[in-house]
Amino acid sequence: MKWPASLQGRLGLSLGLALTVLWLLAATVTAVIVRGELDEVFDSALRETAERILPLAVTDIVGREDQGVTQRLAPIREHDEFFTYLVRDAEGRILLQSHAADPAVFPPWDGQGFRQTTTHRLYSDAALQDTIRITVAEPLAHRASVAREIRMGLGLPLLIVLPVALAAIILAVRFSLDPLRRFRARLEARGARDLSEVPAGDLPTEIGPLTETLNSLLARLREAFEAERSFAANAAHELRTPLAGAIAQAQRLKTETHEPATEARASEIEATLKRLTRLSERLMQLARAEGGRLRVDRSADLRAVARVVVDDLGRAIAKERIALRLPGTAVMSDIDPDAFAILCRNLMENALRHGAENTTIDVTLTADGMLSVANDGPVLPRDTLDRLTTRFERANASTDGSGLGLAIVAAIADRIGSSLVLKSPRPGGSSGFEASLRLPTDVLGSGLVVDA
Repeated sequence: MKWPASLQGRLGLSLGLALTVLWLLAATVTAVIVRGELDEVFDSALRETAERILPLAVTDIVGREDQGVTQRLAPIREHDEFFTYLVRDAEGRILLQSHAADPAVFPPWDGQGFRQTTTHRLYSDAALQDTIRITVAEPLAHRASVAREIRMGLGLPLLIVLPVALAAIILAVRFSLDPLRRFRARLEARGARDLSEVPAGDLPTEIGPLTETLNSLLARLREAFEAERSFAANAAHELRTPLAGAIAQAQRLKTETHEPATEARASEIEATLKRLTRLSERLMQLARAEGGRLRVDRSADLRAVARVVVDDLGRAIAKERIALRLPGTAVMSDIDPDAFAILCRNLMENALRHGAENTTIDVTLTADGMLSVANDGPVLPRDTLDRLTTRFERANASTDGSGLGLAIVAAIADRIGSSLVLKSPRPGGSSGFEASLRLPTDVLGSGLVVDA
């Protein structure tokens, strides 16, 4: 028999088996004891029957006119006769017998006391100096039948009590394990970024040390992740000032030199420093996405944030390349506006950088909070799409970029309870790429307004 994998199943099965074994053992011991007591009672009844009948038989036989004649007593009414008897003289002649007595089952006289054959239990006694002898017989089948009924009486309730007891055990075990199930549910409800302590006040004392160890591990992991995020954010923040100074020096060097080679080298240094600046900004955004508060107490209209991001990118990178579609009513959400701006900017920059040149990217925000950014370009294979949300992963290594944009968006989506969906080709087309996710919203609106 395969042992159940669940603790509830193991406890229920083990307790049920233990209860069954104990019940059967108790029933067996009780049956043995009762059988011994029954034998004593039946032997006593045999002896009392002989002692009661013998004086009456002596009186009847002595008062007879015809001696040596067998007399069979007729029954008053039909009934099952479990005790039968014979009264014999010293020569073994039958003087008196019960109506159902079979002389063949009575052995020859061999003295007073109990005897037993293969079929009967007998008791013999005598009077008038052993001249009148009585033997009372009881079938062993009668005793076996009584013992069998007693065993059935002890065993049959097991068929009813055992299922009821098993059901009670299962309910008791289930009730006792409810705190453990609630603890597991609280753990399952946690997101990948939630490493706070899990309440375990209602758990049994046997599980308490395990929960303390788990909470201690979560605390150590939380401290390690906080230290990692803090280091990344602080390092990126501290790099901004020296990087800005280095870029300014490179630009000054370009303006002051008249040597083409030196000017070209200064331009390369400036471009490298700018890439490092963008990388430090992405690292700060990633630290914010993984550790900052992304849901706030007050809701804001996401349309206004989307317009600001599109206008900023239009001025800085690509004028007239972003087609923004917004609903006619407000899209109210409790997502932090800064986090939403980071999300939108990374999706749009990714589309502008990796999409086909001089093509328009479509940015759509629906009334129910669905944000999608689509661009034209070559179709990406499935394995490439699966890797794009990994840190420092790019679809095309030759293009400029940090490889953190989609990783930041995926981290924000996970923190707000959503998921980033990547498709290639874009829906409704044979080429291109689309990234979409659903944002938490308060109010649903209708109608789309194209905002160039």
